[in-house]
Amino acid sequence: MSQSTLIRRLSRRETHSARSALSIVSGAVLLILILWLVVELVLSMTGNAPLTLSPAELAERTAALATDTLPAALWGAAAVLVLLGLVLVSAAILPGRKSRHVLANPRSAVVVDSQVLAGAISRIARNAAGLAPEQVTSSVGRKRVHVVLDPASGRAVDTEAVRAAVQKHTSGYELRRPLAVSVTNAQDTAVGA
Repeated sequence: MSQSTLIRRLSRRETHSARSALSIVSGAVLLILILWLVVELVLSMTGNAPLTLSPAELAERTAALATDTLPAALWGAAAVLVLLGLVLVSAAILPGRKSRHVLANPRSAVVVDSQVLAGAISRIARNAAGLAPEQVTSSVGRKRVHVVLDPASGRAVDTEAVRAAVQKHTSGYELRRPLAVSVTNAQDTAVGA
C-alpha cells in the first residue's frame, strides 16, 4: 500500500464517523427478538408453559391485529416503523461527517477540528479589526467560514480588510477543500441599527 493511499485512508477515518454503535444496537435488538422466539418455540415443542406468548397464540394475535386494533393506531405504528427504517437506511447509506478538516500534507495525515480552526480564525479577525476577544465570533462549516464582528457602538470596522486577512490566513492552512469566507458586522444586522 502506498503512502498516499494510507494517508487518504487515515484522513477519511478521522473525518467520518463509524456506524458501529448503531450496528451493535440494531444487532442486539434483533438477536434478543430471535432468541426470545426460539425459546418460545422450544418451550411450545416440549409442552412447557410459555414465557409470554406461545408461537400459536402469537400467530393468532398477529392475524387478528388488523380487526382488533383501531386503524389510527395501526397507521401510527406503521409510520413509526417507516421512520425507524428510513433512519436506519439513511445511516447506512449517507456518510457521517465529523466537524474536522484535512490539511494537505504529503508525509502524514493532518486533521484539525473545526472549533480549533474557528478559534484561530477569530484571533486573526480580532487582530485585523482591533477588537476585544468577546467582540469576534467565528464558525467553521464544511465549506465556509463565517465571522461575526461586534464592535463598540460608533466604531467602524473595515469588514473587507478583515475578510482579506482571514482569507489569507485560511489559504495558508492548505486545506484539501478551501473554505469560502464571509464576514458580517453584527451592528449592521441588529434590530434598530
